[in-house]
Amino acid sequence: MQTVNLLVLYYSRHGATRQLAELIAEGVESVSGANAILRTVPSVSTTTEAVEAEIPQSGPPYAEHSDLANCDGLALGSPTRYGNMAAAMKYFIDGSTSAWLQGSLAGKPACVFTSSSSLHGGQESTLLTMMIPLFHQGMLLMGLPYSLPELHHTTSGGTPYGVSHVAGGDNQFPISKEEKTLALAQGRQLAIYAQLLKQEKQN
Repeated sequence: MQTVNLLVLYYSRHGATRQLAELIAEGVESVSGANAILRTVPSVSTTTEAVEAEIPQSGPPYAEHSDLANCDGLALGSPTRYGNMAAAMKYFIDGSTSAWLQGSLAGKPACVFTSSSSLHGGQESTLLTMMIPLFHQGMLLMGLPYSLPELHHTTSGGTPYGVSHVAGGDNQFPISKEEKTLALAQGRQLAIYAQLLKQEKQN
């Protein structure tokens, strides 16, 4: 079995998107030979003098653009911001021109995930707009198939475009059983296809 390194890159303000990222990473590592690399991005501020510490106070390290070049696949996650990804993630992605010029991500599998405070908080549009820069990078986007019964039964998060979570206005709702199952399945699917594509390239 091919050894693959999957980058699980996320931004999380209150922790819900981070929990999804951790579950996706768990799903990745349920596949023999697949390693999950958790990375986050710093917040951005309209105050130009504000500077984030180089190392987060807790959790995984901040991503570098070299992480994109070195991964075999990508899971990209952000909370919803008016139906789009958060500015912090957009800022990082906007700076990935070197990966685009070098074709570092071309032909590699990718998936997206998100969290919102309400059921109608723009989850699906966030997931779709997160896919757009990945298409420009030449990545192969994967959603979640309806062969997963949780997509039919969830009353919280979960979409065919990628796993999602409804956190509530005060972040009071835990990850539901269906959301957890879908996150694990998404990570596992990413790892399996990354291995198949890597094997194909080497043949």
